[in-house]
Amino acid sequence: MAAKSAHLKVKGMHCTGCEETIENVVSHLPGIRKVNADYVKQTVDIEFDSKSIGESGIRHAIEEKGYEFESASTDSSGHAVRNALIFLTLLLVVGGVTFWGKSMIPGLVGEMNPQLGYAMLFSIGFFTGFHCIGMCGGFVVDYATAIEPRTAGTTAMAHVMYATGKTASYTIIGGGMGLLGSLMAFTPAMRGAVTLAASLFVIIYGLKMLDVFPLLRNFTLRLPRFVVRGVSNELRQRRSPLSIGLLNGLMLGCGPLQAMYIMAAGTGSAQEGATMLFFFGLGTLVPLLSFGLIASSVSRDIINLLVRASAIMVIAMGLMMADRGLKLTGSGYDFNSLSSRWQQAAPADNHFESSGTTRQR
Repeated sequence: MAAKSAHLKVKGMHCTGCEETIENVVSHLPGIRKVNADYVKQTVDIEFDSKSIGESGIRHAIEEKGYEFESASTDSSGHAVRNALIFLTLLLVVGGVTFWGKSMIPGLVGEMNPQLGYAMLFSIGFFTGFHCIGMCGGFVVDYATAIEPRTAGTTAMAHVMYATGKTASYTIIGGGMGLLGSLMAFTPAMRGAVTLAASLFVIIYGLKMLDVFPLLRNFTLRLPRFVVRGVSNELRQRRSPLSIGLLNGLMLGCGPLQAMYIMAAGTGSAQEGATMLFFFGLGTLVPLLSFGLIASSVSRDIINLLVRASAIMVIAMGLMMADRGLKLTGSGYDFNSLSSRWQQAAPADNHFESSGTTRQR
């Protein structure tokens, strides 16, 4: 055995769940002795038998999951401009769809924030669903390939069962987190403090998804490795679409899911928390169940841009949530209070200027 080691700098790791994704795909390659991925450092350390596999093969397997390497050549200015335009277009599209949905279905706007409709939650779920492809796509393949007999009807039913289990899991846990938040917040001021704390986590997570402040990776809610690996191993051993879907809600190493659960806790309401996760979960299903077509027609660059567009939406939700927390605390620094004060002060200023002008005449 010709033992060799490699230290790879990886781009595109959005949360600790990416560690498990990379470690799983690399560990199943021939000749791999040890693999350790680190989200904070954005590195992958590997020990392998060079007679069984080369470093290029390992890199290819990681790239197939949508990640890139820092040693890769940088984009040309024309390519960067193209990506920037695509990114802006995605923001305009998702923003337009969100506010169109809000205007068409005003009844879907809950207490969480008067300006935040479930159309936005569905949109965020859709965009972060592209991140789910890397983490959960393999589980979908596992149950799909185990279908016997495999016909259009049985395949469709399997997907329906998976979608039911996944959405139910998210909804139940979201409701539980909302209930937990309500038990912690006995007064409006305390509930506002919990909401502010949750909004801070969500905003930081959104900024981490943008990957413009590397220092923020150190502020990570990390579960014990054995918990994450235990859930992942259990998912891989299952063949029932419903069971796999139900277990998906326990993928607590997934950054987007962590953010949504924290937001559910911040609502301080079991009903609001459950409804939030219901719409978010529905959104993730669209790209995840279509990932075979998506993976072959959308480049890694576009998928990374989709994740960044989702980050902007997550930050927007975090800011709205912070505004709600400020309102609950009664501090007077929420948007509506500041806007009212400004509007009350404006007429007084105008009256003073008018009086000064009259006296000069």
